[in-house]
Amino acid sequence: MIMSNTNEIQPRVRAFILQKFPPARKRGLTDDLLLLESGIIDSLGVLDVVGFLEETFGIKVEDEELTPENFGSVNCMVSFVSQKRSWFDATAV
Repeated sequence: MIMSNTNEIQPRVRAFILQKFPPARKRGLTDDLLLLESGIIDSLGVLDVVGFLEETFGIKVEDEELTPENFGSVNCMVSFVSQKRSWFDATAV
């Protein structure tokens, strides 16, 4: 099921992070917590996140998009997915 509404993206991303990465539960996940810097997600964990985002939201993440600006926090990921979906929707017309 593909979702693009920001209000639908945030809870799904947040739930995935909490489920997949136990340190997020222990530490207390906030949407602006820097996940890589805090050690909640490591480089292999980013690959899990990428797979989840691609499958859940119907996007394709390019290698050059694997940046802290796009994957640093829940808020970053929500913004990234929203932008990718907006671009996809605009080019699909």
